[in-house]
Amino acid sequence: MNPKINLPSMMIGVIACLLGVALFACDAAAQTAKDLVGTWTPVSITAVQDGKTIEPYGPNPKALLMFDDKGRYPSLIIRSDLPKFASNNRTMGTPEENKAVVQGTNAHFGTYAVEGDKLVLRIEAATFPNSTGAEQRRPFTLTGDELKVIVPVASGGGTSTLVWKRAK
Repeated sequence: MNPKINLPSMMIGVIACLLGVALFACDAAAQTAKDLVGTWTPVSITAVQDGKTIEPYGPNPKALLMFDDKGRYPSLIIRSDLPKFASNNRTMGTPEENKAVVQGTNAHFGTYAVEGDKLVLRIEAATFPNSTGAEQRRPFTLTGDELKVIVPVASGGGTSTLVWKRAK
């Protein structure tokens, strides 16, 4: 018995299979260091601490994350409602003003790389000194112009999720 081969149907199947492989390859390629290059602004920054979801930098954080094409990055996050210093001198803040600034900001810079689904940050200096010199591996996804980064062990405790959008 010699079944008839339906060449057009077989061609459609092969093309569909190849297209599926190509789409998978394009999706996988979307998570490379090159694809992160640019400036990012926050959509949301949340943390889970003791089973509760909080916004450690308030509902409207001011932030900037940049990746350059040479593997360097700065990250800066600031609460939008930080109190002004009554003295108008940053070196003469009250204990309460200084506490608000320390708890309401986070900045660091260094080098970055992508290894699989992890964003690897090698922190050269940070406003939280315990992070200086650390290497942090953060799961991330990049979908179009949205970057989602998970911080498994956040400096304020718990786990953080940072969602960024590419600045236009």
